[in-house]
Amino acid sequence: MRDNGATATLESMRLLLRRQPTEPDARLRLAALGAGSAGAVAVGAVAIGALAVGALAIGRLSVGRGEIRKLRIDELEVGRLRVEELEVVGSEQPTP
Repeated sequence: MRDNGATATLESMRLLLRRQPTEPDARLRLAALGAGSAGAVAVGAVAIGALAVGALAIGRLSVGRGEIRKLRIDELEVGRLRVEELEVVGSEQPTP
């Protein structure tokens, strides 16, 4: 996949967060914990091209049927998917 900057990163994050977990908060827990998902490692590698990302900020991100208003990753390493700091603000799930 060719990396086209923010557009490619946004699409990769959508692919990462598209999965439908059994719990409503599982997506955020998976993102916060980082390790434990081989799919997350693969998508992360595509998203950043095996390079560290510094201060990635996304203003508004649609996740399946939910929405994350702000996502900021200060450091992401793709070997065993190490995340130094992850801040998610304004996560919503639609009411059934």
